[in-house]
Amino acid sequence: MDYKKYVTAIENFPIEGVTFRDITSFIQNGEAFKNAIEEFSDFAKKKKADIIVGPESRGFMFGCPVAFNLGIGFVPVRKPGKLPREVISFDYDLEYGKNTLEMHRDAIKKGQKVIIIDDLLATGGTTLATIKLVEELGGEVVGICYLIELKEEFNSRKKLEGYDVFTLIEY
Repeated sequence: MDYKKYVTAIENFPIEGVTFRDITSFIQNGEAFKNAIEEFSDFAKKKKADIIVGPESRGFMFGCPVAFNLGIGFVPVRKPGKLPREVISFDYDLEYGKNTLEMHRDAIKKGQKVIIIDDLLATGGTTLATIKLVEELGGEVVGICYLIELKEEFNSRKKLEGYDVFTLIEY
């Protein structure tokens, strides 16, 4: 399936000179969304994932259906102050600034095989922060899935060397 035709390019958003890849048109198309979830699920099954982790908020949109398909749990990674129990946190750089991510301290069990799912690989900051959280709790990141990778612009796979990265669309 040619997934690119379901992603809308918005020029000069959020700032001048940036082409924003809008995935809302993608998830509005049932066939494209279903196929992407199936491909992510197949990847996670091959990696023998015990749990799916997704950073807010678009990681939730792709990670939850994969966890449901596989009959395994989903762990949300959130911005500060959004999780009610004791958390661990990690500060990181974004494409356009800085941020902090948090995860419940009891969300990952030592030795669990984790798949991280998000919509976009750009600088890799969000993913690296999520990896740090998972590994701090003793989880093993066995794979990372993205709908879109901005390969030419950022080449962030170097930052993720040693991790199995699966992407459906490359720009």
